[in-house]
Amino acid sequence: MSAPNPAGRATRRSAPITDPRYLVPFILITSLFFLWAFGVNLNDILIPHLKKAFGLTDFQSSFIQVAFFGGYFVAAFPAGKVMERIGYKKGILAGLAICATGALLFIPASSIRVYEVFLFALFVMACGQSFLEVAANPYATILGPAESSERRLNFVQSFNATGAVVASLLGRSLILTGVAYSPSQIASMTAAQLQAYQSAEASTVKLPYMLIAGVFLLVAGLIYFTPMPDVVETRDHEEVPRHGGLGSVLSQGHLVKGVIAQFFYVGAQVGVASFVIRFAQHNVPGTS
Repeated sequence: MSAPNPAGRATRRSAPITDPRYLVPFILITSLFFLWAFGVNLNDILIPHLKKAFGLTDFQSSFIQVAFFGGYFVAAFPAGKVMERIGYKKGILAGLAICATGALLFIPASSIRVYEVFLFALFVMACGQSFLEVAANPYATILGPAESSERRLNFVQSFNATGAVVASLLGRSLILTGVAYSPSQIASMTAAQLQAYQSAEASTVKLPYMLIAGVFLLVAGLIYFTPMPDVVETRDHEEVPRHGGLGSVLSQGHLVKGVIAQFFYVGAQVGVASFVIRFAQHNVPGTS
Protein backbone atom coordinates (compact mmCIF):
# COMPACT_ATOMS: atom_id res chain seq x y z
CA MET A 1 0.00 0.00 0.00
CA SER A 2 1.35 3.41 -0.95
CA ALA A 3 1.68 6.11 1.70
CA PRO A 4 -0.69 9.12 1.66
CA ASN A 5 0.49 12.04 -0.41
CA PRO A 6 -0.39 15.30 1.41
CA ALA A 7 1.42 17.34 -1.23
CA GLY A 8 -0.73 15.82 -3.95
CA ARG A 9 -3.94 16.62 -2.06
CA ALA A 10 -2.77 20.18 -1.47
CA THR A 11 -2.07 20.57 -5.19
CA ARG A 12 -5.57 19.40 -6.06
CA ARG A 13 -7.13 21.82 -3.55
CA SER A 14 -5.05 24.78 -4.74
CA ALA A 15 -5.60 24.17 -8.46
CA PRO A 16 -7.99 26.76 -9.97
CA ILE A 17 -11.37 25.48 -11.03
CA THR A 18 -10.61 26.48 -14.65
CA ASP A 19 -7.99 28.27 -16.75
CA PRO A 20 -8.59 31.90 -17.82
CA ARG A 21 -8.41 30.78 -21.46
CA TYR A 22 -11.28 28.36 -20.84
CA LEU A 23 -13.48 30.75 -18.83
CA VAL A 24 -16.02 31.52 -21.60
CA PRO A 25 -16.27 27.88 -22.79
CA PHE A 26 -16.67 26.82 -19.16
CA ILE A 27 -19.55 29.27 -18.65
CA LEU A 28 -21.26 28.04 -21.82
CA ILE A 29 -20.91 24.39 -20.85
CA THR A 30 -22.22 25.20 -17.37
CA SER A 31 -25.30 26.76 -18.96
CA LEU A 32 -26.12 23.39 -20.55
CA PHE A 33 -26.56 21.81 -17.11
CA PHE A 34 -29.08 24.52 -16.27
CA LEU A 35 -30.92 24.14 -19.58
CA TRP A 36 -31.52 20.41 -19.51
CA ALA A 37 -32.55 20.50 -15.83
CA PHE A 38 -35.03 23.23 -16.77
CA GLY A 39 -36.48 21.02 -19.51
CA VAL A 40 -36.71 17.94 -17.29
CA ASN A 41 -38.42 19.72 -14.40
CA LEU A 42 -40.86 21.60 -16.60
CA ASN A 43 -42.52 18.24 -17.24
CA ASP A 44 -43.89 18.31 -13.69
CA ILE A 45 -45.75 21.49 -14.67
CA LEU A 46 -46.88 20.02 -17.99
CA ILE A 47 -48.45 16.91 -16.47
CA PRO A 48 -51.28 18.63 -14.55
CA HIS A 49 -51.65 21.24 -17.30
CA LEU A 50 -52.09 18.80 -20.20
CA LYS A 51 -54.19 16.56 -17.96
CA LYS A 52 -56.59 19.48 -17.64
CA ALA A 53 -56.33 20.57 -21.30
CA PHE A 54 -57.10 17.09 -22.68
CA GLY A 55 -59.24 15.66 -19.88
CA LEU A 56 -56.67 12.91 -19.21
CA THR A 57 -56.61 10.32 -16.48
CA ASP A 58 -53.58 10.13 -14.20
CA PHE A 59 -52.40 7.09 -16.13
CA GLN A 60 -52.70 8.86 -19.48
CA SER A 61 -50.90 11.96 -18.19
CA SER A 62 -47.99 9.80 -16.98
CA PHE A 63 -47.05 9.17 -20.61
CA ILE A 64 -45.51 12.66 -20.60
CA GLN A 65 -42.65 11.26 -18.54
CA VAL A 66 -42.66 7.98 -20.45
CA ALA A 67 -42.19 9.84 -23.75
CA PHE A 68 -39.56 12.16 -22.33
CA PHE A 69 -37.36 9.58 -20.65
CA GLY A 70 -37.99 7.23 -23.55
CA GLY A 71 -36.08 9.78 -25.61
CA TYR A 72 -33.17 9.52 -23.19
CA PHE A 73 -33.29 5.74 -23.39
CA VAL A 74 -33.30 5.67 -27.18
CA ALA A 75 -30.73 8.42 -27.82
CA ALA A 76 -28.12 8.03 -25.09
CA PHE A 77 -26.08 5.16 -26.54
CA PRO A 78 -26.16 6.48 -30.15
CA ALA A 79 -25.18 9.90 -28.79
CA GLY A 80 -22.02 8.40 -27.32
CA LYS A 81 -21.13 6.82 -30.65
CA VAL A 82 -21.74 10.14 -32.41
CA MET A 83 -19.36 11.90 -30.00
CA GLU A 84 -16.66 9.41 -30.89
CA ARG A 85 -16.99 10.33 -34.56
CA ILE A 86 -17.60 14.08 -34.60
CA GLY A 87 -16.23 15.30 -31.26
CA TYR A 88 -17.90 16.93 -28.29
CA LYS A 89 -18.40 20.44 -29.67
CA LYS A 90 -20.28 19.30 -32.77
CA GLY A 91 -22.19 16.81 -30.65
CA ILE A 92 -23.30 19.59 -28.30
CA LEU A 93 -24.40 21.72 -31.26
CA ALA A 94 -26.38 18.78 -32.64
CA GLY A 95 -28.02 18.26 -29.26
CA LEU A 96 -29.02 21.93 -28.97
CA ALA A 97 -30.50 21.86 -32.49
CA ILE A 98 -32.55 18.75 -31.66
CA CYS A 99 -33.73 20.34 -28.39
CA ALA A 100 -34.84 23.48 -30.23
CA THR A 101 -36.69 21.35 -32.79
CA GLY A 102 -38.56 19.51 -30.04
CA ALA A 103 -39.49 22.77 -28.31
CA LEU A 104 -40.75 24.29 -31.58
CA LEU A 105 -42.95 21.24 -32.17
CA PHE A 106 -45.07 22.48 -29.27
CA ILE A 107 -46.43 25.19 -31.56
CA PRO A 108 -48.19 22.86 -34.04
CA ALA A 109 -49.08 20.54 -31.17
CA SER A 110 -50.91 23.41 -29.47
CA SER A 111 -52.63 24.44 -32.69
CA ILE A 112 -54.00 21.02 -33.63
CA ARG A 113 -54.48 19.95 -29.98
CA VAL A 114 -53.37 16.33 -30.41
CA TYR A 115 -51.92 14.84 -27.22
CA GLU A 116 -49.71 12.39 -29.11
CA VAL A 117 -48.00 15.28 -30.93
CA PHE A 118 -47.11 16.81 -27.56
CA LEU A 119 -45.62 13.46 -26.56
CA PHE A 120 -43.59 13.31 -29.78
CA ALA A 121 -42.31 16.86 -29.19
CA LEU A 122 -41.16 15.85 -25.70
CA PHE A 123 -39.51 12.72 -27.09
CA VAL A 124 -37.53 14.77 -29.64
CA MET A 125 -36.53 17.34 -27.03
CA ALA A 126 -35.32 14.59 -24.69
CA CYS A 127 -33.22 13.04 -27.48
CA GLY A 128 -31.43 16.37 -27.81
CA GLN A 129 -30.95 16.68 -24.08
CA SER A 130 -29.46 13.21 -24.06
CA PHE A 131 -26.79 14.47 -26.48
CA LEU A 132 -26.09 17.38 -24.15
CA GLU A 133 -25.72 15.19 -21.07
CA VAL A 134 -23.49 12.66 -22.82
CA ALA A 135 -21.20 15.44 -24.04
CA ALA A 136 -21.23 18.06 -21.29
CA ASN A 137 -20.26 15.89 -18.32
CA PRO A 138 -16.93 14.63 -19.69
CA TYR A 139 -16.32 17.89 -21.58
CA ALA A 140 -16.49 19.90 -18.36
CA THR A 141 -13.61 17.88 -16.93
CA ILE A 142 -11.14 19.01 -19.61
CA LEU A 143 -11.82 22.75 -19.32
CA GLY A 144 -9.10 23.39 -16.79
CA PRO A 145 -6.36 21.71 -14.76
CA ALA A 146 -6.67 17.96 -14.38
CA GLU A 147 -6.16 18.36 -10.61
CA SER A 148 -9.46 20.24 -10.24
CA SER A 149 -11.56 18.15 -12.65
CA GLU A 150 -13.72 16.62 -9.87
CA ARG A 151 -14.46 20.03 -8.32
CA ARG A 152 -15.20 21.43 -11.75
CA LEU A 153 -17.70 18.66 -12.49
CA ASN A 154 -19.38 19.06 -9.10
CA PHE A 155 -19.67 22.80 -9.68
CA VAL A 156 -21.34 22.56 -13.08
CA GLN A 157 -23.67 19.81 -11.89
CA SER A 158 -24.90 22.08 -9.09
CA PHE A 159 -26.68 24.09 -11.80
CA ASN A 160 -29.05 21.15 -12.27
CA ALA A 161 -30.67 22.19 -8.99
CA THR A 162 -30.82 25.82 -10.10
CA GLY A 163 -32.59 24.82 -13.31
CA ALA A 164 -35.08 22.74 -11.33
CA VAL A 165 -36.04 25.67 -9.08
CA VAL A 166 -36.29 28.19 -11.92
CA ALA A 167 -38.41 25.75 -13.99
CA SER A 168 -40.92 25.48 -11.15
CA LEU A 169 -41.17 29.24 -10.70
CA LEU A 170 -41.38 30.18 -14.38
CA GLY A 171 -43.58 27.21 -15.28
CA ARG A 172 -46.08 28.22 -12.64
CA SER A 173 -46.15 31.79 -13.95
CA LEU A 174 -46.20 31.06 -17.70
CA ILE A 175 -48.14 27.78 -17.98
CA LEU A 176 -50.33 27.29 -14.91
CA THR A 177 -52.20 30.54 -15.48
CA GLY A 178 -55.63 29.22 -16.41
CA VAL A 179 -58.70 28.62 -14.28
CA ALA A 180 -59.01 25.17 -12.75
CA TYR A 181 -62.59 23.96 -12.97
CA SER A 182 -63.96 21.12 -10.89
CA PRO A 183 -65.14 17.92 -12.61
CA SER A 184 -68.75 18.92 -11.99
CA GLN A 185 -68.21 22.33 -13.60
CA ILE A 186 -66.56 20.72 -16.63
CA ALA A 187 -69.41 18.23 -16.92
CA SER A 188 -71.93 21.08 -17.02
CA MET A 189 -70.19 22.84 -19.95
CA THR A 190 -71.59 22.69 -23.44
CA ALA A 191 -69.46 21.08 -26.15
CA ALA A 192 -68.50 24.54 -27.50
CA GLN A 193 -67.54 25.82 -24.04
CA LEU A 194 -65.45 22.73 -23.31
CA GLN A 195 -63.65 23.00 -26.63
CA ALA A 196 -62.90 26.69 -26.10
CA TYR A 197 -61.63 26.00 -22.57
CA GLN A 198 -59.35 23.14 -23.63
CA SER A 199 -58.09 25.08 -26.65
CA ALA A 200 -57.12 28.02 -24.44
CA GLU A 201 -55.34 25.71 -21.99
CA ALA A 202 -53.39 23.96 -24.75
CA SER A 203 -52.31 27.27 -26.27
CA THR A 204 -50.64 28.56 -23.09
CA VAL A 205 -47.56 26.39 -23.73
CA LYS A 206 -46.75 28.08 -27.05
CA LEU A 207 -44.93 31.13 -25.70
CA PRO A 208 -42.87 29.30 -23.02
CA TYR A 209 -41.61 26.70 -25.47
CA MET A 210 -40.91 29.30 -28.16
CA LEU A 211 -38.73 31.08 -25.61
CA ILE A 212 -37.05 27.80 -24.66
CA ALA A 213 -36.30 27.06 -28.33
CA GLY A 214 -34.86 30.57 -28.70
CA VAL A 215 -32.57 30.04 -25.71
CA PHE A 216 -31.33 26.71 -27.09
CA LEU A 217 -30.53 28.35 -30.44
CA LEU A 218 -28.86 31.32 -28.74
CA VAL A 219 -26.57 29.08 -26.71
CA ALA A 220 -25.83 27.03 -29.85
CA GLY A 221 -24.80 30.21 -31.66
CA LEU A 222 -22.55 31.29 -28.80
CA ILE A 223 -20.87 27.88 -28.67
CA TYR A 224 -20.47 27.77 -32.45
CA PHE A 225 -18.65 31.11 -32.58
CA THR A 226 -16.60 30.58 -29.40
CA PRO A 227 -13.17 28.96 -29.78
CA MET A 228 -13.41 25.80 -27.72
CA PRO A 229 -11.09 22.83 -27.38
CA ASP A 230 -12.57 19.99 -29.37
CA VAL A 231 -12.08 16.41 -28.29
CA VAL A 232 -12.47 13.40 -30.53
CA GLU A 233 -12.15 10.01 -28.89
CA THR A 234 -8.95 8.20 -29.77
CA ARG A 235 -7.70 4.77 -28.73
CA ASP A 236 -4.31 3.30 -28.14
CA HIS A 237 -4.67 0.08 -30.10
CA GLU A 238 -1.66 -1.45 -28.38
CA GLU A 239 -3.11 -1.01 -24.91
CA VAL A 240 -6.89 -1.02 -25.34
CA PRO A 241 -8.37 -3.58 -27.73
CA ARG A 242 -11.32 -2.21 -29.65
CA HIS A 243 -14.28 -4.45 -29.01
CA GLY A 244 -17.04 -1.96 -29.78
CA GLY A 245 -20.75 -2.52 -29.69
CA LEU A 246 -23.28 -2.88 -26.91
CA GLY A 247 -21.96 -6.29 -25.92
CA SER A 248 -18.63 -4.90 -24.76
CA VAL A 249 -20.44 -2.33 -22.63
CA LEU A 250 -22.73 -4.90 -21.00
CA SER A 251 -19.74 -7.09 -20.18
CA GLN A 252 -18.72 -4.60 -17.48
CA GLY A 253 -20.43 -5.92 -14.36
CA HIS A 254 -20.10 -2.82 -12.20
CA LEU A 255 -21.42 -0.64 -15.01
CA VAL A 256 -24.50 -2.84 -15.44
CA LYS A 257 -25.21 -2.69 -11.70
CA GLY A 258 -24.77 1.08 -11.79
CA VAL A 259 -27.26 1.37 -14.66
CA ILE A 260 -29.79 -0.73 -12.72
CA ALA A 261 -29.34 1.47 -9.64
CA GLN A 262 -29.73 4.59 -11.77
CA PHE A 263 -32.90 3.17 -13.35
CA PHE A 264 -34.61 2.72 -10.00
CA TYR A 265 -33.28 6.02 -8.65
CA VAL A 266 -34.57 8.06 -11.60
CA GLY A 267 -37.87 6.16 -11.58
CA ALA A 268 -38.40 7.01 -7.91
CA GLN A 269 -37.35 10.63 -8.38
CA VAL A 270 -39.58 11.22 -11.40
CA GLY A 271 -42.52 9.33 -9.91
CA VAL A 272 -42.48 11.32 -6.68
CA ALA A 273 -42.01 14.68 -8.43
CA SER A 274 -44.79 13.97 -10.92
CA PHE A 275 -47.45 12.54 -8.62
CA VAL A 276 -46.90 13.79 -5.07
CA ILE A 277 -49.08 16.88 -5.63
CA ARG A 278 -52.00 14.85 -6.97
CA PHE A 279 -51.53 12.35 -4.14
CA ALA A 280 -51.95 15.24 -1.71
CA GLN A 281 -54.99 16.51 -3.62
CA HIS A 282 -56.54 13.04 -3.50
CA ASN A 283 -56.06 12.77 0.26
CA VAL A 284 -56.86 16.40 1.06
CA PRO A 285 -59.51 17.56 -1.44
CA GLY A 286 -59.31 21.25 -2.21
CA THR A 287 -55.50 21.44 -2.08
CA SER A 288 -54.38 23.98 -4.66
